[in-house]
Amino acid sequence: MSPFETFSRLHRDPSPFLLGNIWDVNSAKLFETHGYQAIGTSSQAVAKAFGYEDGEQLPFETLLGLAKRVVETVRIPFTLDMEGGYSRTIGGITENITRLHDIGIAGINLEDTIAGATRQLQPVAAFQKVLTAVADHISRNNLRIFLNIRTDGFLLGMPGALAETLARIGSYETTGIDGIFVPCITDRNDIKEVAGATALPLNVMCMPGLPDLEELGSLGVKRISMGPFLFSKVYDHAGLLAQRVLENKSFSSILS
Repeated sequence: MSPFETFSRLHRDPSPFLLGNIWDVNSAKLFETHGYQAIGTSSQAVAKAFGYEDGEQLPFETLLGLAKRVVETVRIPFTLDMEGGYSRTIGGITENITRLHDIGIAGINLEDTIAGATRQLQPVAAFQKVLTAVADHISRNNLRIFLNIRTDGFLLGMPGALAETLARIGSYETTGIDGIFVPCITDRNDIKEVAGATALPLNVMCMPGLPDLEELGSLGVKRISMGPFLFSKVYDHAGLLAQRVLENKSFSSILS
């Protein structure tokens, strides 16, 4: 079974699967070693690991190089967060997707906001046109890649986030995409309503107040992402250890 086939099957299993969000090759190996079934980049974590801010500030060639090395190193399926596609044209987005597919990526995320001084939702009709073209490109060229689409009403904290999300999913699911990602949704009733409104597998993300994995499964969720939270926790802890070396004038805190 190919990584794409394995990854697609995970979205159809009765229980949701947990995606390990990586920031470098060693974190990818860590998740594989500890039994995770699939991994994906966190755009924020990868950007910070390379010294950039999130929002497509990381050069695409750097991201491509990381992806290539991860695919060479681990055997579990690997999906990559393309943010807005690293291009503002359909041709540029599809070219980037083809390059990722050709190195062995099993899936990608595209989001309906464009990062800038502020993050702005794209008009539904414009983004629907992009998705239709992207899905058509994937189909016509027989690219084996899972197309997961992120909609950001909850991430932006919109007052009408649920209604906006439901409306956008209704438009997006007609384009030929494979999955829906709704980051920052946490309310049980909201999650259940979104999951019940689409036949596409629903992806949610680690957030304070998010129900546990078992309950998320009962609500209809199929995929659960970590986002940048493990990355942040790891480096918070590393910072504390580094501080203790200075304070204690001893290496005991990193040797014990």
